[in-house]
Amino acid sequence: MQKHCGCGIDLDLATHVQQLLLPKTSPLCSWCCIGTQNRMAQGLGGDFFDFITLPEGKQAIFIGDVTGHGLHASLVMSLLYGFIHRFSTEACSPVELVRQGNYFLQSFAARSREFDHFFSSTLFCGIIDPRTLRMEFVNAGHPAPIVRRAGEILTLPSTGPPIGFFDFPEIGMGTFDFRKGDRFLLFTDGLTDSINAEGSFFGRERLYELMLRHPGDHLTFLDDLFRTLQDFGEADYPSDDCTAIIIDFQEH
Repeated sequence: MQKHCGCGIDLDLATHVQQLLLPKTSPLCSWCCIGTQNRMAQGLGGDFFDFITLPEGKQAIFIGDVTGHGLHASLVMSLLYGFIHRFSTEACSPVELVRQGNYFLQSFAARSREFDHFFSSTLFCGIIDPRTLRMEFVNAGHPAPIVRRAGEILTLPSTGPPIGFFDFPEIGMGTFDFRKGDRFLLFTDGLTDSINAEGSFFGRERLYELMLRHPGDHLTFLDDLFRTLQDFGEADYPSDDCTAIIIDFQEH
């Protein structure tokens, strides 16, 4: 009887299962247009995101990036993703969600000094009230999201460290009042840290420039963003996971 190695099949299956966790479509909202694109460096990865509609029509959005990439990152990502998804459906603030997520990762990190650093992640969690366009958010060490308002670029600062590193991190909550016509971009650092053959990083300045000059809709912007990454010289299989979420606030 001929034996076949199942390693490739198992990895393909794991990749497929992880893809099932992430949302296939963005929410349909009357007050905004939302789009996403995601590329994993090794098929499996540590980027995660989701959209959850809360009571009173509020929209929760979270995006995160587990330490590392590949198989081990995908395992931790799946644990954390499931926890956040379940916890966020309960009535809670972004601060409480992030605190509980930190405790969740810490409980696993405490089991192994050798692998404890893998149980850590950046995390942005925001809840938008469509009636006022006010967002309450926590940015736990995640790359600062960008808002394009007319010809200006605004950024949302960090309000705490990445989760999983500290027993009792100081986690604050920020607020931001969107306006009709704003464009909101969330992303993971695999995008700005993309590096070409000359050793140059894509960086935030190129991202700002594209945000300011791009005339198209949210989906066209995402296509052009990832095309710009390829033109910059990023490989078809990036060195790190890349995720982008774009939200256009309707003017009418």
